[in-house]
Amino acid sequence: MSLAETTISTETIMAEIGRNARIGAKALAIATPEQKRTALTTAAGAINAHRKKILAANAKDMAAAEAKGISKAFLDRLLLTDARIDGIVEAVKTIAELPDPVGTVIAEWDRPNGLHIERVRTPLGVIGVIFESRPNVTADAGALCIKSGNAVILRGGSDSFHSSHAIVECMLDGLHLAGLPVGCVQLVPTTDRAAVGEMLKGLDGNIDVIVPRGGKTLVARVQDEARVPVFAHLEGLVHVYVDKSADLAKAIPVIVNAKMRRTGVCGAAETLLVHKDVVATHLNPILDALIAKGCEIRGDAVVNANSPLTKSATEQDWRTEYEDAIISVKVVDSIEDAIAHIEHYSSHHTEAIIAEDPAAVEKFFNEIDSAILVHNASTQFADGGEFGFGGEIGIATGKMHARGPVGVEQLTSFKYRVRGNGQTRP
Repeated sequence: MSLAETTISTETIMAEIGRNARIGAKALAIATPEQKRTALTTAAGAINAHRKKILAANAKDMAAAEAKGISKAFLDRLLLTDARIDGIVEAVKTIAELPDPVGTVIAEWDRPNGLHIERVRTPLGVIGVIFESRPNVTADAGALCIKSGNAVILRGGSDSFHSSHAIVECMLDGLHLAGLPVGCVQLVPTTDRAAVGEMLKGLDGNIDVIVPRGGKTLVARVQDEARVPVFAHLEGLVHVYVDKSADLAKAIPVIVNAKMRRTGVCGAAETLLVHKDVVATHLNPILDALIAKGCEIRGDAVVNANSPLTKSATEQDWRTEYEDAIISVKVVDSIEDAIAHIEHYSSHHTEAIIAEDPAAVEKFFNEIDSAILVHNASTQFADGGEFGFGGEIGIATGKMHARGPVGVEQLTSFKYRVRGNGQTRP
């Protein structure tokens, strides 16, 4: 439904969604683990069974996006294939089988006065997810929120509207079979941008947390306007540092995968730093491997002097998340210089070190303040599914409450249960 098809205002539509979400949140907060598992396994089955319908909806979105001249990186994020639907189905199944976090006792202790105190996981309530082009976010966010006992309001970009709608219909099949209200998972039924503003206001107190997933413009707007807490997901300006102790046989496939596996994901490497002591042995083989895969190299003076196939990097390159087959490359004098560069330019998402020296690895891990740090492995493992979370609602780069991949545990808060036997306080 769009505003062209209805006379109901966006404000009225969103108010009703907020009320339904609060009803859904109350139901999910007391839902049994089996109810939630049933909802998710049924949803996974429905996504699998209705894949032709989902692919047809995605084809509409892709055609519209291509007609607009959208970038290849954006189209890759938007595209659904049979293999990607397989991944969505498996992610929902995995989330269904995760331990239910709600009601878990995180810690407990006894006081000298005989009071027994427990810290127990509880749902956050209603989570608003504002995202752009990735249809898989619809399933990941819906499944993670159901499992963690939260209702979710999904506001996808207009480019993924048909794909997201088809996936949400499958999620609703699961809710229905589990006896849970449709307000548990709702997709905003209008592409009017005013809907985002209504969500950022909190829908009359019915949204407890906002999660933005998108580019700088979206995240900046959310952070500026939101009147509810935000799990910030900033850009993925990801670095890989090749230490002087790096094993070249490990470095080449790791770096190529980190940059080129999927250039449009937030865990893709954007800047490569190489220690000066291994320029003669490591630099050109790494650059050649990237170039062979179609990657453009933008390097500093040392890099350009070593390879005629590179372009000169500008100051802006060190600040750019390309989301494309482009990488900036710099030679550094020491690990300290690498750390200083990363701390200056990083978005604090994910950074990697390729090294065999344990002391260098520990120094890197201890001194870099990013949400995810990786040793001798691709930065594209910065993903909730790869962490064993089943999926993620986003990767939080802030420091409050959640950091890194946001899975079911990160979508809970806690409360204290205090049990006594007639104690009074003197």
